[in-house]
Amino acid sequence: MTGRLLITGANGHIGRLLIRTLAKDPSAAPVRAVVRSERAARSLDDLPSPERREVRIIDYRDRAGLEDAAQGCDAAIHLVGILKQTRANRYENAHEQPAEALSAACAAAGVARIVHTSIHGADSASRNGCLASRGRTDEILLTSPVPAVILRVPMVLGPGDAAAEALRHQATSGRARLVGGGTALEQPIAATDVVAALLAATQPSVPADTLIELGGPESLSHRALVERTARILGREVAFASTPLIAAQAFAWFAQTFLAAPPLTLDMLGVLEQDDAIDNQPALQALGIELTPLDAALRTAFNEESAP
Repeated sequence: MTGRLLITGANGHIGRLLIRTLAKDPSAAPVRAVVRSERAARSLDDLPSPERREVRIIDYRDRAGLEDAAQGCDAAIHLVGILKQTRANRYENAHEQPAEALSAACAAAGVARIVHTSIHGADSASRNGCLASRGRTDEILLTSPVPAVILRVPMVLGPGDAAAEALRHQATSGRARLVGGGTALEQPIAATDVVAALLAATQPSVPADTLIELGGPESLSHRALVERTARILGREVAFASTPLIAAQAFAWFAQTFLAAPPLTLDMLGVLEQDDAIDNQPALQALGIELTPLDAALRTAFNEESAP
């Protein structure tokens, strides 16, 4: 890669880790990071090698702004997306519209490839609003004039990630209350593995216009994952169960009456779906290895070793 790497949504956890990873490699392409606000731009100030990073503040739906940012870039990594829709931030505004703008911008600027992080279970035919929106976004990029690689991942584990902090809270609460007893299957993947996959997907060796499903090395129940987390943190945890219908009722009430609900039905549906991904096709295509689950948990919680 001789030109720049365009990163949209660069201020998120994966974006920051991606920039840190590239900063360690003097031969890596310089970064043009796109964020939506001055506050988001300032959040990148503490990252290493600022001389190899240019930050642009652009609305992700602004085709002209994105086209200007894409000039001189060989590839784009698109990290934009939300799990929870609110009255102020709708799925279409966060997913489909930015994908359409980025596709047109990259085509006009001559960008060779778009790599996009999607979500496991994305499907335009899904009854779940989040998964359906994500599925439509994937289709927009896969039918774009610009070759694209879609990376669908489940729960991502990294320091400060929302999923990791939720696990920490459950494992250290003394008594974790889990929806449906925690029987839903989880297949968490280390954030560093997601970054490795994204960078691999920018290379010509990975076929373009492909959809890659990649999860962590283990698929286990949410209860078992909380137990594993408690062991890593040296804690003991008991469990209680919240019936799924009760959680759905709370989510419906919250999304109906609150402007910024803590939980919505679509969000709950994504969290409670089963993750059972066959990683072999992805690992073969990307040429990467997966971090063992215990190591991913230790890194996420800054634990050197299990007690």
